Amino acid sequence: MRESVTKVFYISLAIAILFIVWGVVPEETWPNWNLNEVTGNIQGFLVSKFGWFYLLSATSFLIFAAFLVVSKYGNIVLGKDGDEPEYNYLTWFGMLFSAGMGIGLVFWGAAEPISHFNAPPYDVEGQSEAGRVAMRYSFFHWGLHPWGIYAILALALAYFQFRKDYPGLISSTLKPLFGDKMDNTYGTVVNTIAVFATIFGVATSLGLGAQQISSGLGFVNENLENTVNLQLIIIAVVTVLFMLSALTGLNRGIKYLSTTNIILMFVLFAFMLFAGPTNFIMNYFTTTLGSYVQNLPSMSFRTTPFSPENTEWLEGWTIFYWAWWIAWAPFVGMFIARVSRGRTVREFVIGVLLVPTIFGALWFSAFGGSAISLEYHHDMNIQSVVEEVGEEGALFTVLENYPFSLITTLLTILLISTFFITSADSATFVLGMQTTGGSLNPNLRVKLSWGVVQSATAAVLLWQGGLGALQTASIIAAFPFAFVLILIIFSLVKAFREEARNYPLRRKKREE
Repeated sequence: MRESVTKVFYISLAIAILFIVWGVVPEETWPNWNLNEVTGNIQGFLVSKFGWFYLLSATSFLIFAAFLVVSKYGNIVLGKDGDEPEYNYLTWFGMLFSAGMGIGLVFWGAAEPISHFNAPPYDVEGQSEAGRVAMRYSFFHWGLHPWGIYAILALALAYFQFRKDYPGLISSTLKPLFGDKMDNTYGTVVNTIAVFATIFGVATSLGLGAQQISSGLGFVNENLENTVNLQLIIIAVVTVLFMLSALTGLNRGIKYLSTTNIILMFVLFAFMLFAGPTNFIMNYFTTTLGSYVQNLPSMSFRTTPFSPENTEWLEGWTIFYWAWWIAWAPFVGMFIARVSRGRTVREFVIGVLLVPTIFGALWFSAFGGSAISLEYHHDMNIQSVVEEVGEEGALFTVLENYPFSLITTLLTILLISTFFITSADSATFVLGMQTTGGSLNPNLRVKLSWGVVQSATAAVLLWQGGLGALQTASIIAAFPFAFVLILIIFSLVKAFREEARNYPLRRKKREE
């Protein structure tokens, strides 16, 4: 272990342990300096003073990703010339989608649209307009923007690692700008920031997963209350399971779990599509997709300088999501890069942007659309039930109104559990890479160490403040890493320009 780990491991692990210890200190011991109080103040400052920065950053990443698709750099191979993709399309999509937003999609699939339907981001006329806005913003928060963020970092990592033979580290992507400085202190700082963004981004998802599994068990057995204690037990049990998965390696545990995730998601989606209001769902999807594309520019830059009363909605939804995706970028980006060797830049960006976006839109249309249909067409107050049991219970509340609710609830709990295991397993792999100099096969003890840390972090955040604490952690962790992503864009442009200049020479040599 001592021979493989780097300074980033020891520095990050020490700070993470201090954070966990800080989190378990009782509030009365340090009333003004407890974890929840301090992080809440930091989060409040960031979203009120730098909300515009999160919006501009996320949109800039998407614009750059779209530019790469139509640029002359699209034919560059993420690997050596002649390299073939390691995984077929189905497995590739399954792995990147499972790592990208699996738990969150299940958690918010019904909860977000019904929430926007009852509390729109701005004043609307009538329920029909509220319904259109609700689904459009759900598409917006889970569509092209998050995958644009993931695509930039994943592309940079894959390019520099597989084509330039650099270590698979975040710091390696900045070498064109800073040279060998990234091998020393600069690199240690960048990689440590990436480790913490990963820990908090993944901890948010693990916390959401624990909340929803707990809620689902309460729907199955009324004697089980959705309490923090039950959520902590779930985290402990799933921690053991994902550590067992980590023992099997990337090509077995994560690969098979990712395929299982896709199958379970498709089964649940198909059930809701045909058991629910099918015609309404597909009409809703179609019209919202067009509205999403049409309104994408205005939504991307929307702030509320003249409507301070709407700031809370923007900060609680859009800014939180952009921060969450940025915090997830090191984890998802490194994982997607690892499984994308051999694809071209154009193929990679199109696949990463479009396939998950379209499937996510269909998912929201099916589950969110069914929830809204129950309120709009059948006068059922789904939102009041959600407010009583929490956002994590929205999906189960919808399922109760359709046939075979016990079976679909159990399948949903199973799906969340496999997503939980996949995300945590993938994160231990990524954190292991980042703290062992970019090793593609990190030391098992290193991965298990990070597994314990990320689960403990999720547990501490849940214990400190539930969903609010999870959101706070993501927003704080994302702020410094957003600057790293901006630098990566400039680094990629510089490297691609050099690649374009040298490519004709390499082509001429091959012809000779």
